[in-house]
Amino acid sequence: MRFDNKSVIVTGAGSGIGRAAAIAFAREGARVVCADITDAVEQTAATIGDAARAIRMDAGNEDDVIRTVALAVEAHGGLDVMFANAGISGGMANLFDTDVALITEVLRVNLIGPFLAIKHAAPEIAKRGRGAIVLTASVAGIRSGAGSPAYSASKAGVINLAQVSAQQLSGSNVRVNAICPGLTETGMTKPVFDNARDAGKIDRVGRLNPLRRGAQPEELAEAALFLASDAASYVNGQALAVDGGLSSSHPVTRQEYGLTAA
Repeated sequence: MRFDNKSVIVTGAGSGIGRAAAIAFAREGARVVCADITDAVEQTAATIGDAARAIRMDAGNEDDVIRTVALAVEAHGGLDVMFANAGISGGMANLFDTDVALITEVLRVNLIGPFLAIKHAAPEIAKRGRGAIVLTASVAGIRSGAGSPAYSASKAGVINLAQVSAQQLSGSNVRVNAICPGLTETGMTKPVFDNARDAGKIDRVGRLNPLRRGAQPEELAEAALFLASDAASYVNGQALAVDGGLSSSHPVTRQEYGLTAA
């Protein structure tokens, strides 16, 4: 029971990695605030039972983040772990088809969201004497080839935010790390997996990584729980790739967008 009687917040808990993580934290003794912008978060909390509270919130809205942290403190007496997992894909538009409104929204949710989570969770975690913040980044934030320009830039920012935050929280005993998922079967990627199954080509999903498969949310949840636990007590400011080995190479098929050298 790595999280016995610990107070944990999981954002993006309505589905995918967030839902798997919320259930896993509770299974190991945590009292969990399940946060999500959709009403699916109520189902996650109901699955967990009395150890969970649900809250509808927008991870990129500061007032909502403040409310979520306050709920954890009020309901569970404090805060030990923040898993800032909520995010959006923003589609697969290339550099020239990405407008300012799209990239602004992706950055608001995917990067400002984790920033707000750290800003408001860290002081409460520090009051407990020690604790952890885990952010969901992506292999797309490590190098090119795993996401759109907007998504990739936002996740690269999350990796750097984990590093900077770990330094600025020096002496607080609040650790900040990120997980970098590869292709994982979540609500965000459901069309990819469903289309592959319908076409009888599910074996081709994730074939660019050495394990030659996509991940399940529970596999990413386990990585998040490790970084949040005392087993990772000396791990700080790191980005852990959980991608079947994809980021060891990032093989891609290159596309050109009409620009050629003079």
